[in-house]
Amino acid sequence: MLEKFSVTNFKNFNEKLTLDFAASDYQFNPQSIKDGIVKTAIVYGANASGKSNLGFAILDIVQHLTRWNNSDIHYNHYLNKLNKTPYAEFEYCFKFGQNKVIYRYSKMDHNTLLDESLHIDDKEVLSVRRIGVKDVNFSLQGTENLNKDIIDSDKLSIIRYVQENTVLIDSEETQIFKEFHGFVNKMLFFRSVEERSFIGLKNGEYNIFQDIIKKNNVQDFQEFLNEAGIACQLKTANDLFGERLVFMIGDEEVDFSSIASSGTLALSLFYFWYQRIQVNKTSFVFIDEFDAFYHHNLSKFVVKKLKEIDVQVIFTTHNTDIMSNDLLRPDCYFILANNQITPINKLTDQELRAAHNLQKLYKAHAFE
Repeated sequence: MLEKFSVTNFKNFNEKLTLDFAASDYQFNPQSIKDGIVKTAIVYGANASGKSNLGFAILDIVQHLTRWNNSDIHYNHYLNKLNKTPYAEFEYCFKFGQNKVIYRYSKMDHNTLLDESLHIDDKEVLSVRRIGVKDVNFSLQGTENLNKDIIDSDKLSIIRYVQENTVLIDSEETQIFKEFHGFVNKMLFFRSVEERSFIGLKNGEYNIFQDIIKKNNVQDFQEFLNEAGIACQLKTANDLFGERLVFMIGDEEVDFSSIASSGTLALSLFYFWYQRIQVNKTSFVFIDEFDAFYHHNLSKFVVKKLKEIDVQVIFTTHNTDIMSNDLLRPDCYFILANNQITPINKLTDQELRAAHNLQKLYKAHAFE
């Protein structure tokens, strides 16, 4: 799991911003926590506070360590305009069982890597330095004879180079390396139905409803909508353009996408990714403005669906109706403001208990 993340000089994050997922000692809603790390987090922040950019920053790692490099548009204006340092810096701290992995790197832009280093349990196993004194370190077992010309290839990550060009010797260290790379390969970012953009898990375009039909998920999708409180009956129909998804209204077939509400369309997008999250055993998901079209009960439904499965999730929202100890707990709600992101229990001297009304406290400015 991702235990801690830091970024500096990326988009609107001029100074170093650190997101720490360390859980506090609450005894309720344990499903929101795994191995002492926040598993389900909700981030609040004013407009332009950087909630979307936080997602882009965390998923930046996907762009150069995996083949899911389909999101250049999100990485325009890469560096902070007020910071004169010519590169952004990133640090990821992962925890896999009792083992810790720290991956640091710097970039001049979306595609240009400078320094990189990977530590496993405090030991540097891979590094390349292109700033100042140039150097390459291959200490991971099985990498000793790799070509060090990677130092001149600033578009190629040393991690991906090792992954694609080495048969690693089987050891605890290489297993942790593979677990780290596998985690990154299964990270996902997606956002609202209007833009329908995503990072991770796949490349190319997609059609939500054709995907449901192709995978024979029409009945499952209907049951999912019914569970969410949207009473409907669905089937497929054929026309000159092929199969399409339709509502049954009495005896009449009505095209799904033509009459579905914005909330139902947004829920359809969530269903599309929810299937992939389960099938691919996705490791980490960032859902930006996840409930922009939802009633608050539907928002709770979506959070609960992901809380029930083994995936680390960050939601961003403005919806305070779901800031409740009935859903999560104080160490799972974060406030992003003034280049800092902090769980609400760290923003007050008051001891927050299960009976507290977090929304009421938030609206009374208790967490400022």
